[in-house]
Amino acid sequence: MVSLAANHFINSAIRAGKKLSINIVDRSILPQADYVGSVSGAKVDKSAVFDYEMGDAGTPIIQNSPLVMECTVVDVYETKGFESFICTIDGTLVEENCLREDGKIDYNRLKPVLFEFPTYEYLETGAVLGKCLSFKDDR
Repeated sequence: MVSLAANHFINSAIRAGKKLSINIVDRSILPQADYVGSVSGAKVDKSAVFDYEMGDAGTPIIQNSPLVMECTVVDVYETKGFESFICTIDGTLVEENCLREDGKIDYNRLKPVLFEFPTYEYLETGAVLGKCLSFKDDR
């Protein structure tokens, strides 16, 4: 699911084409991502900010993004002020240096950047807190 404010310029293109891509941001592309995330596509042509190509599923793939998911929209849920696009993942592309030997994504190497509301801060992930089902519940 990808949830966007209903007034975003890109929403109408996603609804029309039933496609979107999720291009994960890491520290190396954060300045460009910060810019495109803070100006409206209705006012500024942002198409030249990143080098990109069209993927096999017909979605834009940012060439410097370490992880990209090409998605097809299968449903849209509207709530007050938001549109949530329910998607299937058509394909996943990952930089080779972000993979473990078994071919799985190594998030300690990838270190995706998260944008946190309401502080408007960027956080870099990567710390392992523990294995699933390894925490004792003291209730």
